[in-house]
Amino acid sequence: MNINLLILKNLKKNLKNYYLYVFALIFSVALYFAFVTLQYDPSMDEVKGSVKGAASIRAASVLLVAIVCIFLLYANNIFIKRRSKEIGLFQLIGMTKNKIFRILSAENLILYFSSLFIGIGVGFSFSKLVIMILFKTTGVEAIATLYFSNQALIQTLIVFCIIYLLIMLMNYSFIKRQSILSLFRVNSTTEGKIKKITIYEMIIGIIGISLIALGYYVSSKLFGGDFTSMNELFMAMVFILGTVIIGTLLFYKGSIRFISNIIRKSKGGYLNINEVLSLSSIMFRMKSNALLLTIITTVSALAIGLLSLSYIAYYSADQSAEDNVPSHFAMTNEPDAEKFKTLLQEHDIKYREKQIEVIQVSVDTAQIMETPLEGLNIGANSMTLPVISDQSVEGTDVSPGQAILMGYNDLLQKFMSLKNFGPLDLKGKKEVIHQQYLGLKKEYVIPYYFTAGGLPTAIVDETIFERLKKDINPEIQKKSSLYIGIDMINAEQIEEANRLFAAADFNDQQTSRLEMSSNQKRNMGVIMFVVGFLGLTFLITSGCILYFKQMDESEDEKANYTVLRKLGFTQSDLLRGIKIKQLFNFGIPLVIGLSHSYFAVQSGWFLFGTEIWMPMIIVMVLYTALYSIFGILSILYYKKVIKSAL
Repeated sequence: MNINLLILKNLKKNLKNYYLYVFALIFSVALYFAFVTLQYDPSMDEVKGSVKGAASIRAASVLLVAIVCIFLLYANNIFIKRRSKEIGLFQLIGMTKNKIFRILSAENLILYFSSLFIGIGVGFSFSKLVIMILFKTTGVEAIATLYFSNQALIQTLIVFCIIYLLIMLMNYSFIKRQSILSLFRVNSTTEGKIKKITIYEMIIGIIGISLIALGYYVSSKLFGGDFTSMNELFMAMVFILGTVIIGTLLFYKGSIRFISNIIRKSKGGYLNINEVLSLSSIMFRMKSNALLLTIITTVSALAIGLLSLSYIAYYSADQSAEDNVPSHFAMTNEPDAEKFKTLLQEHDIKYREKQIEVIQVSVDTAQIMETPLEGLNIGANSMTLPVISDQSVEGTDVSPGQAILMGYNDLLQKFMSLKNFGPLDLKGKKEVIHQQYLGLKKEYVIPYYFTAGGLPTAIVDETIFERLKKDINPEIQKKSSLYIGIDMINAEQIEEANRLFAAADFNDQQTSRLEMSSNQKRNMGVIMFVVGFLGLTFLITSGCILYFKQMDESEDEKANYTVLRKLGFTQSDLLRGIKIKQLFNFGIPLVIGLSHSYFAVQSGWFLFGTEIWMPMIIVMVLYTALYSIFGILSILYYKKVIKSAL
């Protein structure tokens, strides 16, 4: 048999084991090529100009290379070890290490570059779809075209050729440092199978669970008023990150074996076939995979968390815009309002108008707030609040000695929690009017221009408002004290009215709710797009890595399945245990990753939007569904191994 025929036979024999590796490589190349194409596509000009999407996409392509490079190097490491006996046999029949390396390099060359060019073709075919998805998520109205970029092709070839050279370097190093004897023992030493749990592992396990619980506890207190300075917040975040990651590593090193050992001892050592194939196998292999599983869990949590937060901001765009602009259009001077109303009348757009007079007063911070967070632009003793009359708010009536606050979001509630009631002194230039503060309503009644970035609005009786007007402090007043809110009667005409508003080119003090919502969706749409595709890439690559590990384990345990089949256990009996095993192997990293991301999102979701549950649940369900595919593929592979075991 000549060398060329040997290469083709080896390639054909191993292709059935490499199909998922080939798929992941094709997918990675396709996604990278599509991403790079975005940087050079002329139809992207509007996105680049409106939300600076080019920088985000360029950064994403760099991260994508890092993910793909780590995956390919790790997968190659698994496959080269699986072929160690084959390499040993080549040496036994007299082949030199250099010749063996050339054979493996030729196989890799065919497999790798075939996948590379297929991936480029797939990436080109789907590049238009990728751009259309980006336009859809950002709300940019542009025409996507199928565009082939020579620059993107060259960049993709350079990147993946470098990765190929790294793979060849890894293979050469592996072959050179192994003796014939060690090659026949590689598979048996790749997994640590420690059968006796020690006191040290028990302590490690308990510490791991405790560190994760401590990190979760501190994260729940992160913005609850326990940390009152930016330095304290930063140190708390570092502490949470450190305890959770270290705790996760220790959890895999000791906690799972510790818990599994407790279950095993509770059964007196008598395990049924399902427990032998699942519980025992996990006990003896989890420790050696601890670092890998920690990385997968941490990056999964990061991907889920970032995607959840970006989707929260995207999902909450309409509500955030409504809070900042209570009417469809908010004007702060009469000439601009008259100009806009004339445009609406000329185009036969019916509207209704309301006018609210707003003044600014000083109040004692300590009277209405609990402990304020240091570092905010709020004086130690006083803050400025907008004040309006109760006659300006429909359905609201307060007595002359009373006041309520309206318009308060979750972000400020976390940073500056309000007291439920108490005295409230409204300070004018000379006079101080004593009021009794009754509480807070969440509804917003005036736009963010008057509220200093989200502070609540004080509602007082009309007589008190008139007294304050006569004693205003000019140093703290806004340029305009008039809010003119314009609402469309027919909701179908809002977009047409918004086009007229944009064409009139008003200054920044005149705002459109629809425009504000669209801007937020555009900004968060790019982040969602980038994080979503990076998360999908990581999900597929990490799922493939876990799948390859299960392939390794199934081949290693094949002799055990042969013995069990000879003892009378059916294929169905063994598969039930295997399903439980895969539930643990894939489920544990997934559940811990989801748990980490849940607590991370819970601690700071209010910084991004107004709604948490629906966006977070959608992201987690989709991630779980896609991740589960690799668990199902592993079960199918085990089924094939069990079937061939007898």
